[in-house]
Amino acid sequence: QVQLVESGGGLVQAGGSLRLSCSASGTIFGVKNLSWYRQAPGKQRELVASITVGGRTHYANYADSVKGRFTISTVSAKNTVYLQMNNLKPEDTAVYTCKITGQWRDYWGQGTQVTVSS
Repeated sequence: QVQLVESGGGLVQAGGSLRLSCSASGTIFGVKNLSWYRQAPGKQRELVASITVGGRTHYANYADSVKGRFTISTVSAKNTVYLQMNNLKPEDTAVYTCKITGQWRDYWGQGTQVTVSS
């Protein structure tokens, strides 16, 4: 059973940076999309960023609230996805979870806490 392992969360002051990583414990066949979601207390889970892989071209999309501050990237051959988060704000505080869509199913990480202090 392939699992996604996340790392990189933590506590940071506003204006700081964090880099989240998410790696698959095994091979996921036919990876089409890798994404990061977040859920803050009392709020619904939202899509933060996603990247669609196809041949040599990758297409990235971002939530309006993180555009220009967050960057998603992938080493798809290794089934790994990163989220570089710069200029963090207190409203970015949430549990961040990665998802990798393979040929037959979605795989989810366990979530990592990101806390931004003001």
